Amino acid sequence: MGGGARPFTRLRDEHRLRPSLILRDAVVEELEAIVAIERVCFSDPWSVASFRQLLGATTAHFRVATRDEVVVGYAVATLIGEEAELANIAVTPEARRLGVGARLLDDLLAITDHPLGATVYLEVRASNAPAQLLYRSRGFESVGVRKGYYARPEEDAVVMRRTPGRSPSRA
Repeated sequence: MGGGARPFTRLRDEHRLRPSLILRDAVVEELEAIVAIERVCFSDPWSVASFRQLLGATTAHFRVATRDEVVVGYAVATLIGEEAELANIAVTPEARRLGVGARLLDDLLAITDHPLGATVYLEVRASNAPAQLLYRSRGFESVGVRKGYYARPEEDAVVMRRTPGRSPSRA
């Protein structure tokens, strides 16, 4: 007798009150949290030193996604001239399927969309269908395969490219 409406209303209110996702540049104080996410997400994780070098690199864009001031994801891209490489996107298991990865990707693509445009490249595990679907929805296309690119476990990488002016099909 009306009992079903209360939980829905409570969930809706909690969603409305929950702070929104904030995307910004990474800072050195967040490296521990970033490396922890890296270790959970990847079998061959980057080192703390690798991430630290990115903080000062003029060609690197190192972004974090935070919710309630907690890092829930990060993304790294490098941009040199008219070419960019999306090097890494990772999201905590608890924040997956909530649009965090898509927001980070869109954020990096906005950075690479300068007046001349940039061709953006990335590699993704051949078995990572959800990531490939996300990239395709943003205008990336498969352009090749790197045999045995990944270790632990060994796996091929699908090389994907997004060219300037390619219209994303945000499905």
